[in-house]
Amino acid sequence: MEQKREREGRIEELRALKEIAETLNSSHDMKEMLEAVLRKLLEVTGLHTGWVFLMEEEPCYLHVTDVNLPPALSWEDKKPMRCGTCWCVDKYWGGRLQNAVNIINCKRIDDAIENNWGDTQCIYHHATVPLKASGEWFGLLNVASPGKTLFTDEELALLESVAYQIGTAIKRTKLYQEQQQRASYYTKLGDIVMQLGHVQELNKIPSEAVKLVGQHFPWLAVAYFAQEADSLSCRAYHADGQLANEWHVIRGQEAGLVREAMQKGKLVKKTAITEPLPALRAIGLPAYQSAVAVPLKQRGQTLGALLVLSGKKNGFAENDHEILLALSEHISITLENARLNQQRSELGRWEERNRLARDLHDSVCQNLFSLSLLSRGLESVLQDPDPAVAQSLQDIQQLTEDSLKEMRSLIWQLRPAGLEQGLVTALRTYGEKLGLTIAGNPEKLYELPRAIEETLWRIGQEALNNVSKHAGDTQVKVVLQIKNGRVQMEIRDKGKGFPMSNQGRIDSLGLVSMRERTEMLGGLFQVESEPGRGTTVRVSIPFY
Repeated sequence: MEQKREREGRIEELRALKEIAETLNSSHDMKEMLEAVLRKLLEVTGLHTGWVFLMEEEPCYLHVTDVNLPPALSWEDKKPMRCGTCWCVDKYWGGRLQNAVNIINCKRIDDAIENNWGDTQCIYHHATVPLKASGEWFGLLNVASPGKTLFTDEELALLESVAYQIGTAIKRTKLYQEQQQRASYYTKLGDIVMQLGHVQELNKIPSEAVKLVGQHFPWLAVAYFAQEADSLSCRAYHADGQLANEWHVIRGQEAGLVREAMQKGKLVKKTAITEPLPALRAIGLPAYQSAVAVPLKQRGQTLGALLVLSGKKNGFAENDHEILLALSEHISITLENARLNQQRSELGRWEERNRLARDLHDSVCQNLFSLSLLSRGLESVLQDPDPAVAQSLQDIQQLTEDSLKEMRSLIWQLRPAGLEQGLVTALRTYGEKLGLTIAGNPEKLYELPRAIEETLWRIGQEALNNVSKHAGDTQVKVVLQIKNGRVQMEIRDKGKGFPMSNQGRIDSLGLVSMRERTEMLGGLFQVESEPGRGTTVRVSIPFY
């Protein structure tokens, strides 16, 4: 008789497990699945009340679902279940909850009784079971009944079997959700790539990239960093739904994982961060607990990095890494396409300037020269001319000579004749026309690509013009060299100098133009200046 009852009990237990398994396989929605299986568990076991916690990052947990909670635990929209901690949660985080156990007293119910939150319906104790599968831990299953103070070993064993099934279903559901998220992420990535493809201006890509990433993905913040010689500049970031595109320069050693990602040329991840980098917080980025930096590369050179932040200790999964690497590749491609487009446009402008220079030389300069000869001839023909006429003729000659000088200067700027003797020599000649004395390194006739040579020439012109107008000093040093696969030019004066902005941002239109020309060729641009200590302009461009 006893064996028959045991056999019937075993059959009933298997039937219950079968029904629960069928319930678990009926949905991919986590909350819907857990609520359905909890109801089925209470039905087949004859228990009255149950609830499920999903554990996130310590000490956070999520009250996912419940069935037949007493009023004491349902007080104020189930606040006793959503807030605070309890013994079962503490044991879970402490690694002391390995199997199904009886909780002699429920702290949440004790708190409800102490604070008079409502009727407990004679529920004072519950059993708690960890939800786990294949070495992964997901949460807690709790069940109770009015007046029940102890669960038998057989009941706890059944609960463990059910909990394992629930854990397996949770794992399967999480994998399904990750695949759904992955598909969703790639759809969003496609939208970002399409919108970025419409951005043609190089200097707008950083702000547009972080804005699109911030709008499409659920990360706390995203920032774009570019190399600035020995420093880094945050060109733009998106946080709290807002775009900030103020430039901020920070020293390389203060940039942490951003610098590390650029140096290693690969994705770098940091988790469980207790003290965010002060330099990043000073820029305006929010507090974070995990971060990923992924480098931005062009032609084998790392020119910047994308930094993404999360408010969670482990806020980035493999799906996130995969998407971030794809994002960095597409942003790099967008940058390269924009550079090529600007180079093509610049080439067209160079050709037009050359045509204009020829036209000015062949027409306007010749006419001015003829006018100068005509005025001199007229002056020699007239005998004892009226003083007013004589003065007018002299004025015409002076204006003509000044105009010729100005025209030749314009032609020189439009069409840089003289580069065949070397860039430093050309800059020296140009500087002398501005009244400057140029000292330089021993001249070497480097065989530079036309785009690089003319870019350095234009930057040099702008720098020398700035010295002539603002420095209050006529001594300038120009150094040109090829080193480590890069063309490097430095133009230095010891004049008045000027104060840099607090963020190291360059606001002068001329300096911005020089930076844009440099970055159009994938180079690095840097300005150093202090009042009374002169100014140094440095340019470094990859030489292929």
